[in-house]
Amino acid sequence: MPPVNAIEFFHYPWAESPTHPDHLVWGVRVDGTDLRTLVGEATYPLWRAELAGEFEDEAEDEKETAEQVRVQHDGLGVPEFEDHFRTAGDTVPLLGCPCGIWGCWPLLAKVTLTPTTVTWSTFRQPYREEWGQLALGPYEFPRDAYESAVGAPLVLGEDPLP
Repeated sequence: MPPVNAIEFFHYPWAESPTHPDHLVWGVRVDGTDLRTLVGEATYPLWRAELAGEFEDEAEDEKETAEQVRVQHDGLGVPEFEDHFRTAGDTVPLLGCPCGIWGCWPLLAKVTLTPTTVTWSTFRQPYREEWGQLALGPYEFPRDAYESAVGAPLVLGEDPLP
């Protein structure tokens, strides 16, 4: 079966230092959707269960859950991760924490490289072991398209997510 997913890499300014030209982070789109959005969809029910009853009412629970999902990840710093997306392994970070310390709240995945494909699978949040494997992926990309995308990322003037 041929690979079925499309990949796009891009750089955008880090929110903590948006005007500094050297403070860019890696972003990723899978099949045209920002990876942070896909992770948000997968983790929303987990956050919802974790935060249920923590606030005064259902509307506040919902608001806080939505905010937690929205801000849980950011891209990985460009200088530190320049060759990173060509690495295989069982615990490869694909997204980091908005604070800039990627290990603070990473999205980890298994990355498998073959001569013709790159596969991302077994997504997890290491600081929420009880969540187990996230309902995300697996994603399989044609190796040549993947290498081309990681080698020539788009450079955006701002974070594409509001």
